[in-house]
Amino acid sequence: MRKLLNTLYVQHPNYYLSLEQEAVVISKDRVTMAKFPLLNFESIVTSSQVSISPYLLEACMERGISVSYLDRNGKFLARVSGKNIGNVLLRKSQYRYSDDKTVSNQIAKYMILGKTYNQRWLLDRYCRDHPLSIDLDSVKKCCGNLQAAYPRIRECADLDILRGIEGELAQQYFGVFDSLILKNNDFFAFKKRTRRPPLDPVNSVMSYLYTILYHESASALSCVGLDPYVGFLHRDRSGRMSLALDLMEELRAPLVDRLTLSLINRGQLQAKHFEKQAAGAVLITDMGRKIIIEAWQQRKQELVMHPFLENKIEWGTVLYAQALLLARYIRGDLDDYPPILYKN
Repeated sequence: MRKLLNTLYVQHPNYYLSLEQEAVVISKDRVTMAKFPLLNFESIVTSSQVSISPYLLEACMERGISVSYLDRNGKFLARVSGKNIGNVLLRKSQYRYSDDKTVSNQIAKYMILGKTYNQRWLLDRYCRDHPLSIDLDSVKKCCGNLQAAYPRIRECADLDILRGIEGELAQQYFGVFDSLILKNNDFFAFKKRTRRPPLDPVNSVMSYLYTILYHESASALSCVGLDPYVGFLHRDRSGRMSLALDLMEELRAPLVDRLTLSLINRGQLQAKHFEKQAAGAVLITDMGRKIIIEAWQQRKQELVMHPFLENKIEWGTVLYAQALLLARYIRGDLDDYPPILYKN
């Protein structure tokens, strides 16, 4: 369980939430684990395996406190709310912001700044930890190029130019990514980013994890009342959750790319966990997916210092923190959207 801003997150299975004198009581096997004043919250996010008393649910509806349900994998299932119309106003503001390219650029550039900063952090960490095992000069040069791009991103006033900068930096970042593969790099050779379909094992793992991150981003946005289909960097496209793609940008490197490298470099993923199709696509076996999912769930439980909140939170709640901060910016409570800049 975790109290994050004005949201209570309860994901542990078999917990029971009840109401006691205007307080939320969290218990397990009739033993009280925690108690919080109900008036502290504007929403509760919980797993479908967590039970909520009808009296607490009624109290939440009367006070305009939304309750969101996620499945065991973190996928959004439903959101229950009372008569509060705040989400309608929030979404109307979101749609107006999305239609305004100047405002969209203001939000998008901070997301890209966070993405670029975190890419540089990952490369810099490999320079520090494995200087003799990587192409140190090339990786350091890329770190310098990414860092030099910070002012360009901050000062960019055009959304199309911003996308061009992001694409250029991504190409440089993935241009040295193969150097970070330290084990079995003949099988796990990485030449370039390929998506549909992934043409090598590294791209296959990254695409699989990006898909998980994409759906968890959508869940976080839905929980705070934002429309995951209406984005700022990624524009509207039928069937695409554009805002989920926006939100996940700054977490690609510290969550997905880092985990992909860890799984390979620690030998957890091997050649037997992949299958190559006749058309060239490389797929992950059932056993490979099991290894990836277990590692993903473990990574989500690790603590990270959130620079804006100045508090340690689990990686699994970072998306919800960023979704809440984005909602607060759209409401006008924050001057700018604060991306997460990872430091470790």
